[in-house]
Amino acid sequence: MLGYCSLKTVLDLYNAVRSKFPAIREKADREHVRQWGEVDSEFAYSWFESLANALNAEMNRQVEFHVHEPLFAYMSHALQTASEEVYRCIDVAFVENLFWQVPSSKCADYWQHLPLSLQELYLNFHHREP
Repeated sequence: MLGYCSLKTVLDLYNAVRSKFPAIREKADREHVRQWGEVDSEFAYSWFESLANALNAEMNRQVEFHVHEPLFAYMSHALQTASEEVYRCIDVAFVENLFWQVPSSKCADYWQHLPLSLQELYLNFHHREP
């Protein structure tokens, strides 16, 4: 499996996340197919928006944060050594789409426990907490 230092491209991140987190991968794939018609590594960047949307659905269903904590920790740690391409993907495709159409009451636990690096990206774009 790819380690953090191997994440030079969005495709590297895509393959790593898909490999390490199969349960949410399946949900993200369903979301991606619904929105884009197919799952293909050619659309890896867009898939991270689908991943955020799958996580938003999990929040709306009140799935506890600890279920997805390893994924958020992985994404936060990946930022530390990410190439510009990977950093922008995590920032724009993933973090900017988190919490979309999730009531504050259902995302509060996620926000509270979200790694600070991801919170900072979110606040830099939205200028407010979800």
